[in-house]
Amino acid sequence: MKKILITGALLLALTVGTAQVRTPQASPMAKIEQVVGLTNVKIEYSRPSARGRAVYGELVPFGRLWRTGANANTIITFSDDVVIGGKPLAAGKYALFTQPKADSWDVIFYTDTNNWGLPEKWDDSKEALRVSVKPEFLNRNVETLTIGMNNLDNNFGFLEIAWEKTMVAVKVEVPTQETAMKSIQMAMAGPSASDYFAAAQYYYQSNSQLEQALAWMNQAIEKTPKGQDVPFYYLRQKALIQAKMGDKKGAIETAKQSLAAAEKANNQDYVKMNKDSIQEWSRK
Repeated sequence: MKKILITGALLLALTVGTAQVRTPQASPMAKIEQVVGLTNVKIEYSRPSARGRAVYGELVPFGRLWRTGANANTIITFSDDVVIGGKPLAAGKYALFTQPKADSWDVIFYTDTNNWGLPEKWDDSKEALRVSVKPEFLNRNVETLTIGMNNLDNNFGFLEIAWEKTMVAVKVEVPTQETAMKSIQMAMAGPSASDYFAAAQYYYQSNSQLEQALAWMNQAIEKTPKGQDVPFYYLRQKALIQAKMGDKKGAIETAKQSLAAAEKANNQDYVKMNKDSIQEWSRK
C-alpha cells in the first residue's frame, strides 16, 4: 500500500511539473493577410485594449515615437513595390512605428524589424519611408487597437490604425495594372524557356515520353533571348535526353556544346560532368 501511495505521488509530481499554465494574453497577437489588387499585404501585431485608460495624450503621449502595438514590433509586409502617401516603398518587411500628435501623425516604415518595442537607438538611415497624415475623430469608441487594410480598390487600399476615438488612414497604391499587363503578356507569349526546361527535365527524370522531352528541350534552347548564350545546363539536359534515347552521337555533340559553355561560365562541376559523359558515350 505504501509503495502504491509513493508511486501515485511521483506520478502526480511529474504531471504537475510538465503541465503548462495557459492564461489569456493582455495584448493578443493578430495576423492579417489582405490582397489589394494583386499585391499581398500581411500585418502582424499585438493588440492592447484601453481598459478604461485614456489612450492618446496619456498612455500614448503626443509627440513621442510609439511602437504602434504591444510587445514585439508591429510588422507589415508588401509582396510588391508600393506607393504610400505618394512616396515609393520597395517590396519587403517593415516595422510600423508612428508619432501621434494632436493634429497630425507621422507613420514610419522602418527596415529593422527585430526590436521589442522601440529600437534602443533610433537610426534615421533605417527609415524606409515616413508620411504625415491627419487623424480622424470617430463617433464611436474602439476598445482594442485595430490595424488593417480597408476601403479596397483594384489599385489601392488604406492602411488604417484605429484605437479609442481616433483613426489614421494612409493610402497604399499597388501596381495592379503593371502586374496584370506583365502577366497577360507572358501568358500570350506562351511558355517561357524555363517552363520548357522544367517540363523536359521532369519527363527525363520520370523516364516517360522522351521524344516530347527532347522537343521541349529544343523549345527551351530556341527561346533563349537573342544575344545571350544558351545556358550550359540546358544543353546538358538535352544531351542526357539524347543519350537515354540511344542517340549517343547526338548526345556527344550536344555535350561538347555544354562543355564549351560551362568552361566559358567557369562552372567546373558541369565541365567535369560533360567530360565524363563524352568519354562514357564514346566507348559505346
